[in-house]
Order: sequence, then C-alpha cells, then structure tokens
Amino acid sequence: MTTRRAFIGVLAGLLASPIAAAAQPQTPIARIGMLSPFSPSDAAPWNQAFLQGLRDLGWIEGTNVSIAYRYAEGRSDRLPGLVSELVQLKVDIIVTSVTPDTLAAKTATRTIPIVMASAGDPIGAGLVESLARPGGNVTGLAQMAQELAAKRLELLKAMAPKLSRVGVMWNPEGLVAAQIWKDIQQPGRQLGLQLHSLEVRTTQDLDKAFESATKARVGALVIAPSPVFVTNEQRIADFALKRRLPSIFHLRGFVERGGLAAYGPDRSDLFRRAATYVHKILKGAKPADLPVEQPTKFELVINLKTAKAIGLTIPQSLLGRAEEVIQ
Repeated sequence: MTTRRAFIGVLAGLLASPIAAAAQPQTPIARIGMLSPFSPSDAAPWNQAFLQGLRDLGWIEGTNVSIAYRYAEGRSDRLPGLVSELVQLKVDIIVTSVTPDTLAAKTATRTIPIVMASAGDPIGAGLVESLARPGGNVTGLAQMAQELAAKRLELLKAMAPKLSRVGVMWNPEGLVAAQIWKDIQQPGRQLGLQLHSLEVRTTQDLDKAFESATKARVGALVIAPSPVFVTNEQRIADFALKRRLPSIFHLRGFVERGGLAAYGPDRSDLFRRAATYVHKILKGAKPADLPVEQPTKFELVINLKTAKAIGLTIPQSLLGRAEEVIQ
C-alpha cells in the first residue's frame, strides 16, 4: 500500500509540474527600438558598443531585452515612417543616434522615452529644455558639434600651413550643419581661410559638389556632420585623394576609408554610455530627470598613407597627439 501511494504521489507531482511551471510568472522582456539615419554597416560598430554597454548592466539581447532595428540609409525623409513602425510595436524606449532621427522620434511620440546617443545641439534643436533638466521624454548624450567644427579647421591649417581656400561640405537641411556653417565663418577668417560652400542635401548632390570644389580650386575639404556624408564616406575620401586634397571629418571611419584625418568624440563610447540611460529608465527613472551628458573621450585619427599620397608632411606634434595613425 505504501509503495502504491508513493507511486501515485510521484505521478501526481509529474502531472502537476507543467501546470506549476506554466503558472510561474515570466520575466518581462524589455523592448528597445533602435532608430538610425545611417546604414546597418555604418552603424554596426556603434550598435555593438551599445549592446556591450547593455551586457555590462545585465541586459542580454534575446534573453531579457529585444531590439527592433530601423535604418534610414542616409535618407532623412524615411525617418518618420520608421519611427512610426517602432511606436506601433509599442517599444519601451527608442534609442536614436544624432539630431535628425531624435527630432523624428520626438515628433512621433511625447510618451515613449527617447535616449539620444550623440545629438549635435539638443537645446538649439528643441529636443530638451536644458542639459541639466531635459524636461520631456528625451535625454542622453550630446556631441558638441559646433564647438568641434572650428577645431577641425585649426587642425587642417596645422597640417597644411599654406592652405588658403577650404571647401566646406554641409547639408543646409540639417539644423546642426546650418549652425556649423554660420559659426565657422569667424574662425575661418582668423585662420586666414576663405570658406567655399558645398551644399549637399542628398547623395545625388555629391557630383555637383565635387564639380564645384574643383572649379573653385579649393585646397582642402571639411565635411560637416550629416548622415548623407556618413553613408558616402568612401566616395568623398576617393574624391579628396584623387584631387590631392587634405580632408577632415568627425568620424574615424572616414580615415579608415582613405580620408586624411578625423577629429571628434569617440562615438562608440557615447553609444556605450547610452546604455546606462536605457538601464536607468527601464528601472523606473524618468528621462526628464536624467541630465544630458557631453563627451569625455575625443579622438584624432590621421591616415599617414593618405598624407604621403597627396604630398603632405604631417607635423610630428600632431602625430604625437593622435590616438591612432594609420600607416
């Protein structure tokens, strides 16, 4: 009898276990929408840095967090539709890269928290009320785009002291780029540089900009931050190399593709730090109460191979300051 009762007890336990397991509360999976104005390949290193930041904080993609990726491929006109998809998916947080996609996200929702990884001028663009008190559903990190634009002119002049005429590639439809074009006029004059405007709104405008740069006989290129240039780094680097023009951008990828130099915040570091904002918000913090942070790591990258190809000798003082020199 005892054996029979024990068997029945074990059998009952086995039958009940699936029910008990089903009754156990499932850990909710946080849903993150990654909105990018760039292409998947351009954004890959930054996304990896963001995922590493999440992992460091205990958030593992596919385990306790899911991520929906949306890429505009350098076309800002696609951003409203992409962010609308993320809103319909009812994501818990939208993570953006720079100013255009953050603006699109804020226009689409005032309730879903938005974490920007490297917006150019969040106050000037109307994304936040102040850096200390964002005041809405947007917070994250800013990249100080205007201040660094003048610094790139200084670096270019230091690399090519005889330089007098510089072509500035910028997108007049971008709020940050328009402000940069305005702000660099005075620093340009102080450096003895005449700045030639090369307006590029879409990829289709690049050939016209190249033609204008050639006709104006510019001696160098400065590329202002804009998704359209990020997705066309190779074309711009190839043109500058062919015309033997010193060139500078804000992202190291430009230098890896043959551009002369890059100076700006370490964007991978910004994306890694953006994960901290996501963590805090998922734990209950409100974006309005999380101060916007600025970059703490900057990098100067120089392509010495390109310098030699265009007949330029980089001062040793600059090479010594560079975080990386590509031979």
